[in-house]
Amino acid sequence: MWSSIMPVTKHLLIINLIVWLATFVFERTGVLDLYQWLGLHFWQGSDFNPAQFFTYMFMHGGFIHLFCNMFSLWMFGSLIEKALGSKRFLFYYISCGLGAALVQELVWQFTWQDMLAASVTGPAGSSVQEIINAINSGHADFTMDSFYNRMVTVGASGAVFGILLAFGMLFPNMPLYIIPFPFPIKAKWMVLGYGLLELFYGVSHTMPGVAHFAHLGGLIAGIIMILYWKYNGTLSRGNGFY
Repeated sequence: MWSSIMPVTKHLLIINLIVWLATFVFERTGVLDLYQWLGLHFWQGSDFNPAQFFTYMFMHGGFIHLFCNMFSLWMFGSLIEKALGSKRFLFYYISCGLGAALVQELVWQFTWQDMLAASVTGPAGSSVQEIINAINSGHADFTMDSFYNRMVTVGASGAVFGILLAFGMLFPNMPLYIIPFPFPIKAKWMVLGYGLLELFYGVSHTMPGVAHFAHLGGLIAGIIMILYWKYNGTLSRGNGFY
């Protein structure tokens, strides 16, 4: 089974596992907080570094988080790598991760004030600027910079959602059996369903703590690249399009 995995997919699985193990060991021993250095932070925080747009996609918050992403990468990665070629697949994977990071930063940019207001107990009707002035005056147990640095996301989910998108577009009619449905679902409907669910979760603030809009960012980046390659003739019907 291991020998049948395509090379880029295999190396991505290994790298993610190694980084997760390093994060786990360093966290337990107190040697280094990799989340601070490698997780994607809000751009206004002092912990932000542009390299985090790349490094965050190899970090994971826990074993279940890692397992779900790596299972999806293992399940669909080799098939998409065969269809795109290894070099293009790696470019596609990283680009979807970068697209997810960019969308997450944009969402933070437009929502940080609401997040700040929700995190501070103060007089009803206090404006955001009044809250900021109170924090800067020392009337809060945190600073604005520490607030910004709380905004961090990790995980390969954005890149993995891009892979799911590619699967749905390259092999739209391939039947999949998804628990708990007792009947097969075509790949195109699975991807559409995932996308709508992520949009609903993000807008409704359901399942807090999950970067739903980052997942959508991975889907958006993926569809842009797949459509571009399709219409410039790089990908043809032989790759599974209608």
